[in-house]
Amino acid sequence: MTPSEDDRRAWMGLLARSPEGRVTRLLEVSGLGSGAKLLRPPEIGSVMVRGRAGGTGAPFNLGEMTVTRCALKLECGTVGHGHVQGRRKGDAKAAALVDALMQTEHAGMVEAGVLEPLRSEEAARRQSRAEKAAATKVDFFTMVRGED
Repeated sequence: MTPSEDDRRAWMGLLARSPEGRVTRLLEVSGLGSGAKLLRPPEIGSVMVRGRAGGTGAPFNLGEMTVTRCALKLECGTVGHGHVQGRRKGDAKAAALVDALMQTEHAGMVEAGVLEPLRSEEAARRQSRAEKAAATKVDFFTMVRGED
């Protein structure tokens, strides 16, 4: 079964947001990490980041961001691509390998061994950040004074 574009976008985003070295460690633990030929070795470049005021306004150029990308091909012919923020060649290669493996019969093992731990760790980070923000919340209210 071929993954949908949305599924692929979701796991590639998850891989791009993962902490440095985490994908590589998870691949090593799961035993999935060999037999790939580099089509495009990891290379560092920059991309223009765009933003929108309020999320819906006119787009504007926010600034440049450093990105590392990689493309590889498995022995079976499946091609994988990886893009990560920063100068992280190993992470870009690992992300490309996961992308390629997710398009093969090994998708279930990769899902359980790599993507699920990354999802749960990301959820825990978001929860921790939300709790820290909630601790600083100030409730403002208007007191009614007895004066006329």
